Amino acid sequence: MSFRLLWGTFPRLSRPPLSRAFASAPPRAARSRLPALGVASGLTLASYLWLKDQPVHADAEEAKREHPSPPLSSFVRAYVVYAMCSVPPLVDWSPQILSTLLSIPVISDVTKALVRVTFFDQFVGGETAEGALPLVEQLRAENKGCLFAYSVEVDEHEAAGKAKGNSVQSVHKECIREMIHSIDVAADFEDGHLPPGSSKGRRTWVAIKLSALLTNTESLVNFSRHLIQNRPAASIAFPGTPHPSDLDVLHQKAGTSDAMTEQDIAALKELYVDLTAVCQHAQERGVKIIIDAEHSWYQPALDAFALGLMSTFNRPSSSTESPNVQPLVLNTYQAYLRRNESHLLETLKTARENGFSLGVKLVRGAYHPHELAAHAPAHSPNAKSSHTPSISPDTLPPVWSTKPETDACYNKCVDILVDAVAADVAPRSSWFGKSSAAQAPTVGVLFGTHNWESCRRVLNRLVEKGLATADGATPDREPIVRIGSEVTERIALAQLYGMHDDLTDYLVGRTRSSTPFVIKYVPYGSLAEVMPYLSRRAIENKSVLGDGAAAAERKRAWDGIKRKLFG
Repeated sequence: MSFRLLWGTFPRLSRPPLSRAFASAPPRAARSRLPALGVASGLTLASYLWLKDQPVHADAEEAKREHPSPPLSSFVRAYVVYAMCSVPPLVDWSPQILSTLLSIPVISDVTKALVRVTFFDQFVGGETAEGALPLVEQLRAENKGCLFAYSVEVDEHEAAGKAKGNSVQSVHKECIREMIHSIDVAADFEDGHLPPGSSKGRRTWVAIKLSALLTNTESLVNFSRHLIQNRPAASIAFPGTPHPSDLDVLHQKAGTSDAMTEQDIAALKELYVDLTAVCQHAQERGVKIIIDAEHSWYQPALDAFALGLMSTFNRPSSSTESPNVQPLVLNTYQAYLRRNESHLLETLKTARENGFSLGVKLVRGAYHPHELAAHAPAHSPNAKSSHTPSISPDTLPPVWSTKPETDACYNKCVDILVDAVAADVAPRSSWFGKSSAAQAPTVGVLFGTHNWESCRRVLNRLVEKGLATADGATPDREPIVRIGSEVTERIALAQLYGMHDDLTDYLVGRTRSSTPFVIKYVPYGSLAEVMPYLSRRAIENKSVLGDGAAAAERKRAWDGIKRKLFG
C-alpha cells in the first residue's frame, strides 16, 4: 500500500470509541477566535518537554502480548505528524499557514477536521477530563500513571490587559474551576482502583499553569521585578531562588514597591487565594499538584508562590482521614537555567530548615530559543527602546548556551535528588541503637525527560544508592530494576503523551513496582480551547524534536505500519 493511498484513507481514521459515556461536562470558557496554530511542529505540547498492587509485566514482550499494539490508524497518524515535524521550514511557517487557512470559510472547517485527526489526536488526551479517562484506564492497565493538564491559556492580548470586559475576567476563573474539576476526576479514578482509604499508589496527578490563572500576566512580571530588586543578595544566577519572605509584599499597603501597582497586588492576592483553594481541594482528594515552569521573567514570581504553597501543604498530616502522601505540591526546575543546581541545593536547604517537604519536577526546559532571543536586546545599546520581556540584570543569558551544558546540569541534579531520597528512605538510628522506619519525605521528585541516557542514569543511581535492586541481566538484556513502595512514593519518571512511547515502554519493561513508576503527561481540552495553547508552544518548543527526534519517531511509526500491513 502506497503512502499516498494511506493518506487518502486517513481522514476516516480516528481513535477508538470511548469506553464509557458521561452525563455532562464542566462549563468551558467561551472562545470564538482561534489564534494561529503552529500545529506542524508536533511538539506543541513539548514544554514542556510525573490501586492495588498492580501486576507488572515480566518483560517488554509480555507487555506487548497482554496489551495489543495500537491500530494501523494510530501509526499512520503518527507518521504524518512527525513527517511534517521533520521539515523545518514547514515548522517555522506553520502558524502563518494555519492562520490563513482558518480565516477562509469552508477551508477553515476542513483545516480544523484535519488538525483534529492528526495533531490533536496525537498529542491531546481528550476534549474533557472525563473524555480522557479511557486513555487513563489504558495507561493504568499498562502500569503507567497520568499527569492531567488542562491546556488552556488566556489569549496573549487578553492576558496583557489589552482586551477588556467580563469575558476576560471569566476565562481565568473558568480555568480555576476546571482545575478543581480535574482534581475530582483524577481522585475518583484513583478511588476506583485503590482499596478504600488507601493513600499510596495514587498516580493520577494534575498540572497547573499560573499565568493562565489571572487576567494580566504583567502582574507576574512586575512581581518578579520586585523580587529581584528586594531579595537578599545571593550568588545564584537570574532568576535567583525564592525566600520565605517573598510573599510578604502581598500583605503590605500599596506603594511599598516601585515595581508593583495596587492592581498588581490585588490580582496576586486573588491568585494566591485561588491557588490555596486548589491545593486544599487536592489535599482533601489525595491528588498531587504540579506547578509548570514558564519564561524566566515569570519565574521569580512563580517560585515565590510555589514556595508558599509547599510550606503550607507539604507537611505531614496529623489527620488519619486525609489521603494525601507528601509532598503534595511540586514545582518545576529547569536544567537549562544556569541557576538550577545552586537553586535546587538552596531550596532543599530552605525546606529542611522550615520543616516541609520539597516537591521537584526536574525537566530540561522548553523555551531555550525564546530566552536567548529575549535576553540579547535587553543588553544591547538600544535596550531602553526595545520591547524585550527579559528582566534579567545579568550579562549572561539565564539559560546555558549549549545542550551539553544543559545535559550536564540535569544529570548533576539527578544525583542530588536521588541522594536526597536515599537520605529519606535510609533507616534512622533510634535512642536504643535500633533502626527505625523511614520518616515522612523531605523531598519528592518527578523526573520529566525524553532522554534515554538520563532515564538510565536515574535507574542506575537508584541501584547504586540501595533504593532498588537489579537482577536478571543477560548479554542480551539489561537488568530488571525492582523498586519498593517507599521509593515509588517519592520518585517517578514522565514523558509527554504522543511522544517517545518507545522510551516509556522501555522503562515499564525494565522496572518492577507495585505502583506505576512511569507517568504520561496528558493535556486535554476542546479543539478550540487547545489551539491557543498549541500556537504559543509551537515555535518555542520545536527544539524538543531536534537532534533527529522527529525522524526517529517517524521511523518508529513507519515500522509499525509495515508490521500491520506485512506482519
